[in-house]
Amino acid sequence: MIVGALAPGELCVGLAVPVPDPFAGELSDARARFGDPSASLIPPHITLLGPTRVASADLPALDAYLAQAAGRHRRFDMRLEGSATFRPVSPVVFVQVVTGGEECAALADDLLGAPVDHRRRFAYHPHITVAQELSDDQLDAAQDGMAAYSAAFAVTAFSRYEHGGDGCWRPARTFDLT
Repeated sequence: MIVGALAPGELCVGLAVPVPDPFAGELSDARARFGDPSASLIPPHITLLGPTRVASADLPALDAYLAQAAGRHRRFDMRLEGSATFRPVSPVVFVQVVTGGEECAALADDLLGAPVDHRRRFAYHPHITVAQELSDDQLDAAQDGMAAYSAAFAVTAFSRYEHGGDGCWRPARTFDLT
């Protein structure tokens, strides 16, 4: 979900834990295989703060807050296992976070204090989307196809992503955890 048309001097940012390679490549390839057109536009990640409007002039204050927040949180281990869905509420299939979810939730809660105007539409649930806004058959195939997926990695940082005019989300700055 993007925030709509931006005013001059605004940009759309999101905060997320990036998934490292080789897992990022595996998850992107899976998303493309399931027919999700966002596969090449959205790098695999665990969202901490969804798409949010920010005035370019406010980026230094936002980044200062994010650096302070990163310093309040320790590095942690992440383990992904299996798939699940938000259906029927939302047409999304995702890989489950089975270790590291509490740390993501604590970080996400802290980031809600950032100097931006953002409200959650749903309760926070750390996950990695592998199929979204597709037919039921495609979503079923994605859920079945990722049921045995497993990966583990260390989370050492989170990133501020920016949404480009070409529809791609790109990491703009990384904030190291302690």
